[in-house]
Amino acid sequence: MTETTSTAREDGTRRVVEFSPPDITRAEIDEVVDALESGWITTGPKTKRLEAELARFTGAARMVCLSSATAALECALRALGIGPGDEVITSAYTYTASASPICHVGATPVLADVAPGSYEMDCDALAARITPRTRAIIPVDIAGRLCDYGRLRAVAESTRSGFRPANERQEALGRIAIVADGAHALGATQRGAHAGQLADLTTFSFHAVKNLTTAEGGALAWREGVFDDEALYRDVMLMSLHGQTKDALAKTKAGAWEYDIAFPGWKCNMTDIQAALGLAQLRRYPGLLARRRALVARYEDGLADLPVELLRHYEDAAGGSAAHADDAAVRAAQDGCSSSGHLMLVRMPGKSEAFRNALIERLAEAGVAANVHYKPLPLLSAYRNLGFSIEDFPCALAQFQNEVTLPLHTKLSDADVDYVVARFHDAYRALEAEGVA
Repeated sequence: MTETTSTAREDGTRRVVEFSPPDITRAEIDEVVDALESGWITTGPKTKRLEAELARFTGAARMVCLSSATAALECALRALGIGPGDEVITSAYTYTASASPICHVGATPVLADVAPGSYEMDCDALAARITPRTRAIIPVDIAGRLCDYGRLRAVAESTRSGFRPANERQEALGRIAIVADGAHALGATQRGAHAGQLADLTTFSFHAVKNLTTAEGGALAWREGVFDDEALYRDVMLMSLHGQTKDALAKTKAGAWEYDIAFPGWKCNMTDIQAALGLAQLRRYPGLLARRRALVARYEDGLADLPVELLRHYEDAAGGSAAHADDAAVRAAQDGCSSSGHLMLVRMPGKSEAFRNALIERLAEAGVAANVHYKPLPLLSAYRNLGFSIEDFPCALAQFQNEVTLPLHTKLSDADVDYVVARFHDAYRALEAEGVA
């Protein structure tokens, strides 16, 4: 995908660079119009087609499209029979959507710290938190960079001897389940495998700020060879539609009005209007991923002279950066780590939370929207009220205190990135000169 035309706008005397606007073209508009004119706007043929195309794209066994990644994670836990009396471990460094579904199903959330200097859950801390009640691990692929699934599988496999399954799906796994929060990770690869193939189950987000959007929406995928695919797909569809044994599309067949309610389910299905957006976005997605790679490389070049740490999105098999690679090296990098390039995470080692916050304010004054990903869960009231204390998660706190997220989206031009980089330099140097630590 070639450089886009700048979408930054002038606001008085300053340029304005938005944080993450959706990248919508005539292709998406036409596909949505087609859905509207078809007379079928709820879950129907476009949703089913998007599920099939996403499964092909990721190599997952099946894909179920839902109203959000949060709904997908809750459905995954319910499909595994996880509920009251069970424990599920996730990272302290994540958004609430990684943890709230654990509470929704009545299980107990357990948090693990990240590794020092990393956004990724510490596998040693994870292993130390496993008990006989642990039923699942929810690793988080922050910014689209995949966790070390080799190490995660090793931790999960170590639980086989003491694992006591409570149902057929747990028995099929024979160990604690790995249920990835891959909200950011569609299109990311690790040693040749795609997000959707690495964990036992994987959730994706198609929220408005994600690389691929359906405005709101998400999906649940699972890897091949573990579950009865048809039974799992049917169960998740039942959950998403009140437990009703026929969806609206099936009921349109002549004389097929009859249905049953298998259990009191929920309402979290995707509509064909949303799926239409997704279908057009998926056709463009390889180009969107390539553009994100180019933008990451430009940020890396532009910030190389500052004492900051950028999340490494692309690595070859030897562990080196692949952000500037030619086509052959890009193919080689697929045997290492290739992120989806979702977020531009920048850490400022040695700087305080006050410095970070002041820098974000200076950027805003210059027309650049910046953010923070993420405020660790124990800093939030909901999780403090569950008994978590940030003092128990020092590495997560250290990551958070000096992290800033810069704009990274496919509507940025090269000039936009250069402007953000220049304003970042200005703010960083000015704050240092003013003695802000």
